[in-house]
Amino acid sequence: MKKPTSKRSLPLPSLEAGQVWRMADSHLQVGLVGKALVHYKHFKGQLKRSPVSLSSKEVLIKFLRANKATLVRE
Repeated sequence: MKKPTSKRSLPLPSLEAGQVWRMADSHLQVGLVGKALVHYKHFKGQLKRSPVSLSSKEVLIKFLRANKATLVRE
């Protein structure tokens, strides 16, 4: 009898400065990465400017997984 296979998501690469992540209708650019916090810009649509946001690494990684983000460039 075969073991049931579970669908596991691939681990996301570690967050580094300069990365651009693409989502369905927006993209996110990682700025500074510290020990626990990340500065990033979240661009939605054709906006030319976006405020710099700050959150923990864990929260940002959960957000990227939930929105099925793909890494465009580092």
